[in-house]
Amino acid sequence: MRALSQVIGLLLASVALYGFVFAAVLDRPLSLGTLRRTLEGKLAYAAALPAPKLVILAGSNALFSHSCRIIGPMLGLPCVNGGVALGLGLDYQFALWKPLLRTGDIVYMPMELQQYSTDRAAARAGPDAAIMLRHDWATLVELGPARWLPAAFSATAEDAVSSIVETAAVLLRPGLAASSFTETDAAGDGIGHTRAKAVMNRAFLASLHRRDPKPGVIAAGYGSLEIGRFLAWTEAHGVRAVGGWPTEFADTAPDPRLGHALAAVYSAHGALFLPLPDDGRYPRKDFFDSQDHLVSECQARHSIAVGDALAELLGQIATRPALADVAEARRCP
Repeated sequence: MRALSQVIGLLLASVALYGFVFAAVLDRPLSLGTLRRTLEGKLAYAAALPAPKLVILAGSNALFSHSCRIIGPMLGLPCVNGGVALGLGLDYQFALWKPLLRTGDIVYMPMELQQYSTDRAAARAGPDAAIMLRHDWATLVELGPARWLPAAFSATAEDAVSSIVETAAVLLRPGLAASSFTETDAAGDGIGHTRAKAVMNRAFLASLHRRDPKPGVIAAGYGSLEIGRFLAWTEAHGVRAVGGWPTEFADTAPDPRLGHALAAVYSAHGALFLPLPDDGRYPRKDFFDSQDHLVSECQARHSIAVGDALAELLGQIATRPALADVAEARRCP
């Protein structure tokens, strides 16, 4: 019995040491730090904007395929692009954005289809788990006990090695710790992903194949449940939420039932869903390095289309985009 107690004691001590090391000692200032700094920069920008404002919220589809610089002025609203990366937990992002949203604000949500269809385990295993464990205990506590254990055991031995390597790299080159996730402008739009730079990605783009989730999977997805909870909050707080199509390859037309499944997620909470020509699907030559990332010229064209459609949906007359933006959009292949 004494030997068993000693083994149990050693196991508990090991777990405690593991938790302490990853929660208070080791860090990944490059791989996770860049994500955290990018998100913190967007939140800080949003906090300084007057209400009402427009927030574009999704993963990197918002970041690279949508432009606040174009859509905001078309609607006469200050705008922040809240997109960072697919895989950051939706509940984590919503918890950070809620305190910054005011009555009359508009949240446009061109969520990637994978955001809806993700399951509970995947939703809790993103990089946000490690970020909260090391840097944001307040949000971790707010999200509740169901998030605590996955966060506590979110790191691995490989992560420990990465932490040592990244920390050493930052010590040698401190400027690396100030880098952002991607090149962005003041409003948080991804910039610089031009047609000229996309040439090197053509072979890679040709190799990408991703099937749409089935409408039933969208309806039953844990991500849809989390989005629904956020929409219930926006409805209760006078924030106007509008769902939208993410960008995707136009290799095949989507299942006609898919749009109905997406729209149902929003209509269940009094929110709207924005129809778009061709459901946001474009030829592969319009993309930079994934189905979620249009080249900047096509980002401009898509953003103008979104601005016009949003204005009509909201009962407004859109202000025409700047001539320079129209000219950029015309360079979309």
